[in-house]
Amino acid sequence: MSRAAEAAGFIDEAHRARARYRNLPDDIAPTTVAEAYAAQAALCELWGARLGPVAGLKIATTTRVMQELMGIDHPCGGTIFSSRVHKSPAKIAKRDFVNVRVECELAVRLRRDLPEAGAPYTRESVRGAVAEVMAAFELIEDRFADYKSCKAFSLIADNAWNGGVVLGRAVPLAASLNIDGIAGALSSNGRQLGTGKTDDPLGALAWLANQAAECGRPIAAGMVVITGSVIPTVDIAAGERLDFAIEGIGEVSLSAS
Repeated sequence: MSRAAEAAGFIDEAHRARARYRNLPDDIAPTTVAEAYAAQAALCELWGARLGPVAGLKIATTTRVMQELMGIDHPCGGTIFSSRVHKSPAKIAKRDFVNVRVECELAVRLRRDLPEAGAPYTRESVRGAVAEVMAAFELIEDRFADYKSCKAFSLIADNAWNGGVVLGRAVPLAASLNIDGIAGALSSNGRQLGTGKTDDPLGALAWLANQAAECGRPIAAGMVVITGSVIPTVDIAAGERLDFAIEGIGEVSLSAS
């Protein structure tokens, strides 16, 4: 069995057992970025039969606020499965997760493929591939991880902790709309929790397109990409409703039981 397959099997079993997150053991842990994404690909092969086709990709730790929270200095990518895409207003059951947390995102939906042949991509070259933008929540299944001790390669192998997404109403990306630095506001049961601004989402998309092409799993038309949290990760309690609005784009709503 390959090292990537061993890592994927370890992570899959941990999820099945609802175990707390821990970094991969040294004897099977990835030692390079390429090995980390190979382990993630092997994990996604295991999960695809249960979770359905790939519906999009996530990018984590793109913003300074999230890199500081995680104690790392580079982005990480992950896979979004079709069965984990929810339409706003959405309701989740906390019992379906080990420990679910929430991030506030700007999501994009692609109008065309971003193939390997087009790499390297830039924020300018990916803009024309974006059909729509929307406010989104990412569901983070962190399994009670200690963020500061989490190793980036283990995080990547564990599909960057993606537990799903909630998508708000999509609007076309107008040629005149600058989506960098747009204000977002998060509220809980009508009370404001925090604010932030989008931080180079097209640059994040370009990074992810290049990473996906390098891994041989390029982004396809129709896929959704979430571009990084604009507000630090928050918890959601049973009975709580979260609403996240991005100025001039729209909002997304999520409640938990």
